[in-house]
Amino acid sequence: MAATAPQVAKTPTLDVERVRRDFPILDRTVNGRPLVYLDSGASSQRPIAVLRAVEEYETHSHANIHRGVHALSQAATEAFEGARERVRRFINARSTKEVIFVRGTTEAINLVAQSYARPRLKAGDEIIVSALEHHANIVPWQMVCEQTGATLKVAPINTRGEFLFEEYLKLLSPRTRIVAVAHVSNALGTILPVKKIVDAAHAQGAVVLVDGAQAVPHSHVDVRALGCDFYAFSGHKIYGPTGIGVLYGREEILQSMPPWQGGGDMILTVSFEKTTYNDLPAKFEAGTPNISGAIGLAAAMDYIESLGLDAIAAHEHRLVDLASAELRKIPGVQLVGTAPNKASIVSFVMDGVHPHDLGTILDHEGVAVRTGHHCAMPLMTFLGLPATVRASFAVYNTEDDVKSLVAALGKAREVFG
Repeated sequence: MAATAPQVAKTPTLDVERVRRDFPILDRTVNGRPLVYLDSGASSQRPIAVLRAVEEYETHSHANIHRGVHALSQAATEAFEGARERVRRFINARSTKEVIFVRGTTEAINLVAQSYARPRLKAGDEIIVSALEHHANIVPWQMVCEQTGATLKVAPINTRGEFLFEEYLKLLSPRTRIVAVAHVSNALGTILPVKKIVDAAHAQGAVVLVDGAQAVPHSHVDVRALGCDFYAFSGHKIYGPTGIGVLYGREEILQSMPPWQGGGDMILTVSFEKTTYNDLPAKFEAGTPNISGAIGLAAAMDYIESLGLDAIAAHEHRLVDLASAELRKIPGVQLVGTAPNKASIVSFVMDGVHPHDLGTILDHEGVAVRTGHHCAMPLMTFLGLPATVRASFAVYNTEDDVKSLVAALGKAREVFG
């Protein structure tokens, strides 16, 4: 009997041309040239499915939620809470009580800093962040340290942009109360070993917040598998609307935290003598929320899951590998951040040309990239750079986009000699 041939796993594929038809903005021109959008790390474009979901709500169902008995209010409430359930499934939270709607990652981190950390920390306590962090995962912790007397420690990286796990372990101690790290670096694309970071922090009794803004659009995120205590991300990085985001928190921790803001819907009873607070998640959602944003976020999650996150990740990795290889061929161009485990981002500089000037030339050629310090000034200081050019890839980018980037950089070399 002949032996059965081993099954070879197929690399998932993405029909990019079909995907591109879902994004109307990609039909426009910039400076007379077809738009090549390589700035999804700052804000991804939105597919028709998201735009229509928001339009449908705004056109046919808009009303305030939770408080009304009339039909529109009931429909809006059902859609809003349905979006919460959609998020719960997407990140595999245990309960919708663990899903807090916020404006974005920044507000989520500030909420944890002020509601969890500030009441608990005292002089001598320590918070650890990594050297890769966005300002939104640095400044709120600096504020808490000023308020409480706690100390901020920084887990180092090397010049390739790799997180130095063994050095991080040396920083952990019984004084460590909070570890706050990015899942993926917004400036370099480095993927951090979050599960190992979480496990090591928990062994010291610390809680862990993960900034997942750059991870959620590109790979499966399972908060229970990661074991983190908090996870934060933004809708506008994941093909959803701006002004909406999510804070995941373990229910037992959220229950122990006081509200961050006071107002309508986060209360059960109010008198001039005493207020009793609402249950989760309402306790942390004072006032009228971004209802259409939540509905759009749910539609965005439906959309990317319909494409397949494995296929998205494989497609983006191919583009990152291609772009990295092509950029290395250009005289005077140096890649910044060459960690082997990366997601969707390529950063670089060109000898003798400031990144802002380079970005201007690329824009003239219709290529949209991000230039600057990427809200990661401590990282830039460590690398000895004032700024970089960042090309960030998404589901709608193609190999032709990489060719356009390379050609535009050729134009820049001509302009600047």
